[in-house]
Amino acid sequence: MKFTVSSSALLSLLATTGKVINSKNTLPILDYFLMELKDGELKVTTSDLETTLVGTLKVDNVEKEGTVAAPAKLMLDVLKECSEMPLTLEVNEDNWEICIAWNSGQSSVPGANPVSYPQTHELSEDKTSVSLDVDVLVNGINKTIFATADDELRPVMNGVYFNFEAGKITFVATDAHKLVRSVAECPDVDFNASFILPKKPANLLKGVLLKEEEPVKVTFDAKNVIFDLKNLKLVCRLIEGNYPNYNAVIPAANPNKVLVDRVGLVNGIKRVAVCSNPTTNLIRMDIAGNKISLAAQDIDFSVSANETISCSYDGQPVTIGFKSTFLVEILSNIDSATVMIELADSTRAGVFKPVYDDKHAHEVLMLLMPMMINA
Repeated sequence: MKFTVSSSALLSLLATTGKVINSKNTLPILDYFLMELKDGELKVTTSDLETTLVGTLKVDNVEKEGTVAAPAKLMLDVLKECSEMPLTLEVNEDNWEICIAWNSGQSSVPGANPVSYPQTHELSEDKTSVSLDVDVLVNGINKTIFATADDELRPVMNGVYFNFEAGKITFVATDAHKLVRSVAECPDVDFNASFILPKKPANLLKGVLLKEEEPVKVTFDAKNVIFDLKNLKLVCRLIEGNYPNYNAVIPAANPNKVLVDRVGLVNGIKRVAVCSNPTTNLIRMDIAGNKISLAAQDIDFSVSANETISCSYDGQPVTIGFKSTFLVEILSNIDSATVMIELADSTRAGVFKPVYDDKHAHEVLMLLMPMMINA
């Protein structure tokens, strides 16, 4: 195996695919890049057995094709010190030594036999394909991923739920305290299906999609999903199980509606939350007239804080308690200047919606369960 490649192009490819590699792997070979050279194209594969990312790069001056397993950390460390320059990589297939040469020197890296590298998951014949707009995918994952759980007992809540229905796609995430639902119009969807994408590949996808412009082909069966991008392919095992009935927990009738400046509310909550109980992070909201009164206290240390924020309110006076950290998280993940908070009473979930001046492609709803306020 021998070829010439741009150092920055190779570093970019290895850095992107290397994000799949775990710090501790069950198999030593998973600490390596699988590098395959064929038809003038270098294919780099990384895997953690659950998620596989494959990237491709056109290379120059191919003298000999071949395959090698290259140590990920060493390769990245060497390439990071190379400014933009042509590199020649040559593999000795007798001992798997990788020689990286540039105009004024060279480096030798110990490779490994690629034969033991795990195979990529294949989809069954009973699979579904759809082409999704990059913005739909990015927005759907961005809006929901922060609300996913880390729950070993309920693994279905540890990922983002994709639900396809005629003409639309719904992204959902919940950890039983907060819930986010993002709905986007999608004319290409003419079927009903769903899957749960684990948190790690969802984060990977969110990162690599930022450089994409073309629609992404999504193909999935009951166990795996493949995202085909321009120069990358992400293959991952899905979370198996039935996702909770999220529509059942969203209150249908919320007579009390608050319109408030989002940034002003977030800053007020942060100031008052400094004096909240560090265990519960409880913050109390008294909403009446056109004012939101925020209050928090920690009896153990005799500290308290309160602040009043102007709002536009339509409804009966309401007193409700929320965990301030969750409240800030939800409001920080809404991108509009104004937010609408819909409330029924102190025992039912609060519904948070962005308020836009014009029609928006995504319909976002965020829900937060209240906390008990000790009298």
